[in-house]
Amino acid sequence: MKELWELYWTYLKIGCVNFGGGYAMLPLLERELADKRGWTTLEELRDYFSVGQCTPGVIALNVSTFIGQKRKGVAGAFTAAAGFLTGPIIIILIIAAFLRNFAELEVVQHAFAGIRVCVCVLILQAVLRLWKTSVVDPFTLVLYLVIFSLSAFSGLLPVKIPAAVLVILAGVTGLTVSILKNRKNGKGKEGKKA
Repeated sequence: MKELWELYWTYLKIGCVNFGGGYAMLPLLERELADKRGWTTLEELRDYFSVGQCTPGVIALNVSTFIGQKRKGVAGAFTAAAGFLTGPIIIILIIAAFLRNFAELEVVQHAFAGIRVCVCVLILQAVLRLWKTSVVDPFTLVLYLVIFSLSAFSGLLPVKIPAAVLVILAGVTGLTVSILKNRKNGKGKEGKKA
């Protein structure tokens, strides 16, 4: 029960500062979950982000569910997700109940302008960290350039390629290259033995 409470409390705190979601949260999650608590490794966290981005819903919520499941099974998954959702739900209910035309208030507009700048910085930081651990050889650099080009210039193509298709293509390409490398290395080892 203590671990479930710790999961809930940790994700409650994270959910309350989830401005920008997804990749903007990666540095915070790395610090809180990998560095401070040791609940996951940086590599696992990045894998959870990759899968979380490919599944429906908010990336950070998906990641919380994965880590909760890893820690305490199904109960941990529900507890972490509940913790993550509690803060935003309470904040939204308070805003909806007490503030009319919330988004039109000048002070709120200025606050969100500052938050947007911070989110951009956090996303850039996450992208740079992911770059260092993901683009590690010529193959991954070429794959990055191809996928980036298809995504960035999809408006110029006769048919727009959905992001999900690009993710699947990148995954299949990576898997295919890995299988071919393993086969090549296996044949090379067999040839040396003979």
